[in-house]
Amino acid sequence: MHTPHNMGFAVVDRLAERFDLRLRRSFRFRARMAGGSLDGIPAALAEPTAYMNLSGPVVASIMRRRGFSAESLLVVADDVNLPEGQLRIRPRGSSGGHKGLQSVIDSLGHDNFARLRLGVGGAGAADLAGHVLAPFASEAAALIENMITRAVEAVMFLLKNGVEAAMNAFNKPIRKEIL
Repeated sequence: MHTPHNMGFAVVDRLAERFDLRLRRSFRFRARMAGGSLDGIPAALAEPTAYMNLSGPVVASIMRRRGFSAESLLVVADDVNLPEGQLRIRPRGSSGGHKGLQSVIDSLGHDNFARLRLGVGGAGAADLAGHVLAPFASEAAALIENMITRAVEAVMFLLKNGVEAAMNAFNKPIRKEIL
């Protein structure tokens, strides 16, 4: 069952599945990782196994040891400030209060990396931690599944066409009536 807190991993898992890549535990990097080709584009997938708010050192270590540049990084994360199902791609920017993104920013020393934010709702919830750790309501299942599918499409589009084009194609309000 998906929770708002694991939406980024759901997208990475779906990418790995789609391109027949196996995420394997790397004790060196404290992450589950896979490398290979995403539709002919060389890529590395990573899911930090450290606590979410300590994921920055994991990302920075992978980038440093593998020689990746900030321009090649795309972080996929949940966003309580977006309505359920909404996608938002940005080329850089603040963490927006997301502790995992802030950890990456702090560890890299800059915010100049792309991010794909996945709307999980819940802004203003009395118990925000409870909201992101609880499973989605059953009536949201189709919406969340659609968001994961669109997020995978957005990642592929971004890899092929760049961040700006992906923003224009995917940063649109979700139309729940089409689900």
